[in-house]
Amino acid sequence: MSTPAPHEVHGDRQQLSRALQARWVWAIALGSAVGWGAFVLPTDWLATAGPLGAVLGFFIGGLLMVLIAVSYGLLIRSFPVSGGEFAYTFEGFGRRHAFLCGWFLTLGYICIVALNASALALLGRRVLPQVAEQGLLYEVAGWEVYLGEVLIASAALVVFAALNIRGATASGRLQYIFCLVMLAGVACLLVGVVLHPDTPWSNLQPAFPSGVAPWSAVLAIVAIAPWAYVGFDNVPQAAEEFDFAPSRAFGLIVLAIVVAALLYAAMILATAAAMPWADLVAGQPLWGTADAVSGLFGGVGILLLAVALSMGICTGLNGFYVAASRLVFAMGRARVLPPAFGRLHARHQTPYVGIIFTAGVCLVAPWFGREVLLWVVDMSAIGVTIAYTYTCLVAFKLFRWSGSPTKDGDLDGTSSSVKKVLSLLGALTGVTFLALLLLPGSPAQLGPQSAVALVVWCVLGLAFYLLRLRKNTEVTDEEMRYLILGEQQGRRLPTT
Repeated sequence: MSTPAPHEVHGDRQQLSRALQARWVWAIALGSAVGWGAFVLPTDWLATAGPLGAVLGFFIGGLLMVLIAVSYGLLIRSFPVSGGEFAYTFEGFGRRHAFLCGWFLTLGYICIVALNASALALLGRRVLPQVAEQGLLYEVAGWEVYLGEVLIASAALVVFAALNIRGATASGRLQYIFCLVMLAGVACLLVGVVLHPDTPWSNLQPAFPSGVAPWSAVLAIVAIAPWAYVGFDNVPQAAEEFDFAPSRAFGLIVLAIVVAALLYAAMILATAAAMPWADLVAGQPLWGTADAVSGLFGGVGILLLAVALSMGICTGLNGFYVAASRLVFAMGRARVLPPAFGRLHARHQTPYVGIIFTAGVCLVAPWFGREVLLWVVDMSAIGVTIAYTYTCLVAFKLFRWSGSPTKDGDLDGTSSSVKKVLSLLGALTGVTFLALLLLPGSPAQLGPQSAVALVVWCVLGLAFYLLRLRKNTEVTDEEMRYLILGEQQGRRLPTT
């Protein structure tokens, strides 16, 4: 494989350096998909679905994500450029749909960066309350906001912004190390709980919450799969920086989803088995997993859980900084966002404007309290699901039925009836997730606060689109295709 210069400019189109190794990309997908949720939310999932319902829900959700990943595998191989779903939607449906997809996906990525930073502050409340709970400022939606936790979250955002500005090599290598430590911590917790003499299997009873139909319990967990596994789609955002063949990306995504599903299941079972889960949930603890683990192992258990959680938070912060900055870089390079977002750092050749923008927006979030941020993050699941659906629809358009005649412009390796059907099923899965989140009466329907946040984001998107409309129309379709996909006069720029 030939390697381009660290910074190439084809006309006015800047390209990122190919610096990401395969294991780093796998770690970006896994670490982003897991993040903080596996360590903080098991009691919430147990309350919703019980041990069996939660585990089944995550496994089914993981299988559905693999179904969606089939489409990602094709499109990453065919269009290994920054921007991921934004670029694919442009290829399939044009610039208006690409803006819609990119707008919602940007929101989702930035919110998850902010939420991971707030999770670090939550960890500080448990491990270092004398620091995190200093300087009570005010209360928002029942959540007390302390200056100490605001500073903890802000410091994490600044540190990871600086790390990502320094280059993909540094962030990729650290991401891989963080993932290994996180996996080791989860393995120790699960083995320790299972082998502990004070953890009878009766702690896992009942399998489902009382008064809840098993199918409804499982479905409620399946509905959050777009949020729970969001992060595997960070892989296409970084496709321009692969130092390996893009065809390997599908296998890396599937492996990340499988490991993430096992990790979620491990933390749910460890929490439920450490003490009778129904009693644990009934107490409405701030951090139930910590209470369960500390009851068995004391301070050692809390330390081990804190290390695993901090690694999950770091992988989430780092992975979504990569994704958010590459997405806004691609949109800036295409002139959909102001062109400044398409610039690269003069020394490090990283999309520093997008990184600084992400950090700047996220630095506002800790001041609003965690409950308000959760409302926005719940709404952002809509944006992620929209991106999944668009990707599968584009793949369905590009795949050809086996045996059908080829036409000019057909991509290599797209003659497959099986993959065409799978891409259609992936699109239907995305529509189903949207229905579960939006339809009244659904067990996973968005709350009223999240619905209001969704309307506000839609209005902002429409306003921004109209403000940029004149600038966007100055870019011809051929020019935009070149800026987004690296194609000029019908020829795609070489990727290997």
